[in-house]
Amino acid sequence: MQHREGSGSHRALGASTFAFTVCFAVWTIFSIIGVRIKQDLGLTDTEFGILVATPILTGSLSRIFLGIWTDQYGGRIVFTVLMLVTAVATWMLSTVTTYPMFLVAALGVGLAGGSFAVGIAFVSRWYDREHQGTALGMFGIGNVGAAVTNFGAPFLLLAVGWDHAAQVYAVVLLVTALLFFAVTKEDPTTAARRASGENPRSALLQIEPLKRLQVWRFSLYYFFVFGAFVALALWLPRYYVGVYGLDLKTAGMLAAAFALPGSIFRALGGYLSDRFGARLVMYWTFIVSVVVCFFLSYPSTDYVIQGVEGPIAFNITISLPVFVSLTVVLGFVMSLGKAAVYKHIPVYYPEHVGSVGGLVGLIGGLGGFVLPICFGVMNDLIGVWTSCFMLLFALVAIALAWMHVSIHLMERREAGEGLDRLPELPELLSMHEAEHHGALGPRGRPPPGARTA
Repeated sequence: MQHREGSGSHRALGASTFAFTVCFAVWTIFSIIGVRIKQDLGLTDTEFGILVATPILTGSLSRIFLGIWTDQYGGRIVFTVLMLVTAVATWMLSTVTTYPMFLVAALGVGLAGGSFAVGIAFVSRWYDREHQGTALGMFGIGNVGAAVTNFGAPFLLLAVGWDHAAQVYAVVLLVTALLFFAVTKEDPTTAARRASGENPRSALLQIEPLKRLQVWRFSLYYFFVFGAFVALALWLPRYYVGVYGLDLKTAGMLAAAFALPGSIFRALGGYLSDRFGARLVMYWTFIVSVVVCFFLSYPSTDYVIQGVEGPIAFNITISLPVFVSLTVVLGFVMSLGKAAVYKHIPVYYPEHVGSVGGLVGLIGGLGGFVLPICFGVMNDLIGVWTSCFMLLFALVAIALAWMHVSIHLMERREAGEGLDRLPELPELLSMHEAEHHGALGPRGRPPPGARTA
């Protein structure tokens, strides 16, 4: 859909970004109020873990069908209804008293995380291919809602209590839903379909592209750039405390130094994808991530070597300033990669942005749920703190290899036999061209009877 100045595109983008920020703040509300609920109900660590993880899980799983509904009925109505339902569930947190009912409410709160699939499909229909990367990157800045909750919710909780804090969140979400519906218009694709009397496509047609391996390759990309981002945002405070002996407050601030670049630079990733191509941005994301994860995965090690005058002992350890710097770099390139992944989707699947984007977002969200569990298991099994980065190194290396091989195969299919006739080394190109025209014989020698200068 063509981007036009003066149309509703900027309004749709601004309203969607604000709504997504509020939804993301609600989605992560248990990171703050969950601690107080645990104390009030006397929950075990396992029960607490399930309660906190439930919104993340349902927010991820809901993305697929919310994306399909957005393709069918339009983002304006789906986004509005989603926020209204989530507001009710968030208010419900302040009224329930038993653990099972808290889990039911958490299921509803988790729907806020599904707003990403709705917003991606809605925003993409307001912009043409040359502007979609930038627009979707700006929309993705809404991830900063997690930081809003981490920084603001503790003060709100201390001022009014966790139950009233949940009510404040619910009211803000309700007002946001009403404002969103009031200031936006139906996206051009949905409006044109309704004007023509065309019925929405069936859900089976919407999920047809999900059979393609390419969609699952995009999902692996997002499993790393988003799923691993969420996982590290949750895991790093514990890592700082365990490895560097920091207090929780300092650990949380240093973890925020990783999380903030992973949110605010997403718009830059969209702009770079529009300017230089999403493929190039993905290459840089994965290459830098491989290097950073390799260094982060190296455990503190003591060495003793036999020198000329006796044993020489030394230690290799990543200092705290170096570690923080590397995580900031990792968060930065992840933010670029998140935008680049979603730049691909409207280009390859313009009629299925909701369903394909929903699946990719689902897999990415599951990464934020699964990877922290894997980090803990690897700590228990391997007994090395840096094992989490060993896992991420393997994951991004697989993603990089799969991407490179897939691109190479696509290029060979497009070029056909022409690639097979090219010389192996660029410096042989002129010799190859001369041979092709009969000026040179085999091995670059003039053929018999040929005239030479």
